[in-house]
Amino acid sequence: MVQPATAEPDDATRRPGLRRSSPPSIGVVLLLLTIGMAVATHSVVRYKLWIVAVYAVLAVALGLWVVAGSVRQRAAVNHDDSAGTRVAPPHWIGGAISATFVLVAVIQVTVRPYTYLTPGQGWLTRWIYAASALVLAVGIALATLRRHLLPAQIALGLAAIGYVAAAALLIHWDPAPKIDVWVTLQQAADGILDGKNMYAQNWSDSPGVQDAFTYLPFTALLLAPGRWLAGDVRWALVVVTLLGVLAVYLLGRTGRSAGTSRLPLRSLAGTGAAGLLLVLPGTATQVEQAWTEPLLMACLAGWALMVRRRKMLPAMIFLALGLASKQHLAVLLPVLAVWPVFGWRRAVMTGGMAGVFMLPWFIASPADMIHDTVTMLIDFQPLIFANTLFIAAINELSWTPPFYLTGAAVLITLGTAVVRVHRQQPDLANVLRWAAMVLLVANLVNKQAFYNQYWLVAALVLISLAAARYPQQAQPGSEPAPVSDTATV
Repeated sequence: MVQPATAEPDDATRRPGLRRSSPPSIGVVLLLLTIGMAVATHSVVRYKLWIVAVYAVLAVALGLWVVAGSVRQRAAVNHDDSAGTRVAPPHWIGGAISATFVLVAVIQVTVRPYTYLTPGQGWLTRWIYAASALVLAVGIALATLRRHLLPAQIALGLAAIGYVAAAALLIHWDPAPKIDVWVTLQQAADGILDGKNMYAQNWSDSPGVQDAFTYLPFTALLLAPGRWLAGDVRWALVVVTLLGVLAVYLLGRTGRSAGTSRLPLRSLAGTGAAGLLLVLPGTATQVEQAWTEPLLMACLAGWALMVRRRKMLPAMIFLALGLASKQHLAVLLPVLAVWPVFGWRRAVMTGGMAGVFMLPWFIASPADMIHDTVTMLIDFQPLIFANTLFIAAINELSWTPPFYLTGAAVLITLGTAVVRVHRQQPDLANVLRWAAMVLLVANLVNKQAFYNQYWLVAALVLISLAAARYPQQAQPGSEPAPVSDTATV
């Protein structure tokens, strides 16, 4: 029997006592996130020790943020009035988001991404993304000044059109990218139509892996319609990205806003977060290379939206689809299991649902599936152009860290997240940030992690910004708006 939904902590009775972040705190978060993605864009495909150092510093910053967010929320729950309350003026949040989009536009045209396009083609796609970012900057600024969300909503719609236009050019100009991800997804989609088992197929003309499908089966199944209907799985990734962006936008729009303002700050932040998912630095490479992390982003965004709306069965389905698509999402289940809003019963049922989704492929050939998705990845050689602490140890110290050491780093981070979430019962936003922290550490100690893996971490942070509660100032002449006890931004 499915357990009843527990009231999410960030919908608890509003209490005084929570220390608000200082006004520019969301600006600091967005600045660090944008810098991180600019560095990730530059990292494809090159190893530099300073890139690893930047990632490590960002991991420390993220860790401090999630711990501080839990402490602030705990103080509010315990009615610790010494924590104080500081309300950020709306123009700070709007200004920080708008400035971030201007910075993103500059990075789009100054940091060259990895691409197979000609210089002219590459410049055009990057300028489209830059222009979309500037449109979002103007839309957010106008919404802030006019105290009405409509300009930001229009800007988000125009940015979505720009994203699709640039993606169409990328797919048209590079119809066969030289990456094994695209080759395996294309041929797996063809194999599904022919009744073939992707784990028993070999891939023709793959520049990398040729005899294994290293993802779980729903990566191929959910993206196959792009190949079937439009000739390229990347079209499915474009659609999935837009659906994920829509979920993030709706996450910011969910619920009754505090105060009487026509510009709810959570809606403004959610619109900004959704827009950033469309234009982050390196988006052109993400689209061109057919990296599949947007599928996971959409699943996690859908999960968060359904949890916020108390629709737990759809939330479980979204999460199960993600679990049946890529292996490493399984590390998030223990964190969600100890969070009372989701709970261990739903976590177990979600894992079981994912297992049922994957069962046909396992029954067809258990040995092939285990080889492709487990043992091959464990035995896979380190890629020396990846930017991780593992690769840094090999390149700089000529030392290969043992598996137990890297595993211990992930387990310690996961254990810390489980203990914190269990004891402090944070809101949805901070749970998402703990999930981002676990994945970031897993990336850093991995034998290979590239732009796309770090992009998913950034996406989780952006989803958390849309999920967070923000203090809302009342209009003149109205009663002061109460301050939610869970704003952790």
